[in-house]
Amino acid sequence: MSDIPAATGPSRLRALAGGLLVVAATAAVLYAMGRNPICPCGTVKLWWGAVDSPENSQHLSDWYSASHLIHGFLFCGATWLLFRRWSTAQRLLVALIVEGAWEILENTDAVIQHYRETTISLDYAGDSILNSVSDIGFMALGFVLASRLPLWLTVAIAVFLELFVGAAIRDNLTLNVLMLLAPVEAVKEWQAGR
Repeated sequence: MSDIPAATGPSRLRALAGGLLVVAATAAVLYAMGRNPICPCGTVKLWWGAVDSPENSQHLSDWYSASHLIHGFLFCGATWLLFRRWSTAQRLLVALIVEGAWEILENTDAVIQHYRETTISLDYAGDSILNSVSDIGFMALGFVLASRLPLWLTVAIAVFLELFVGAAIRDNLTLNVLMLLAPVEAVKEWQAGR
């Protein structure tokens, strides 16, 4: 993706301002929806690794941060295909809008309930606003990495992360999407360790 046009100073600043506005608007919508700003436990942690815990998706990073990094890889590729003549900064702004919309949708009562019914996330209560904003940051990091790394390396990192996280917690982006869109009882049982 080396033929991506560079953003000029003013357009890069506009894209940055737009990106910050998207993140702030996402946080404001989540707050209006009643999401907790931080973990109800009252602390902010850099990492939380217990998936089947009420503190999952409440802190700055967790096992699902890898999925958001991969979102960035995918959005970089998709926006490059769809908006090839746009600058990286402009395409990142589109990715931020999509990721922000996903964070809002993911934290609706209907999607939270769907996760509880179809995945191993029986106690999932939605993300804290801090976690959602951090997820957007991981997506942006993935986008920037994918825009700079060779395609083969981006794919290799994504495959490694999917396999590593899948082995560690019996869940990853691929399984999460599968179980959200077309739940498979055998996968749910495997994820539960049965």
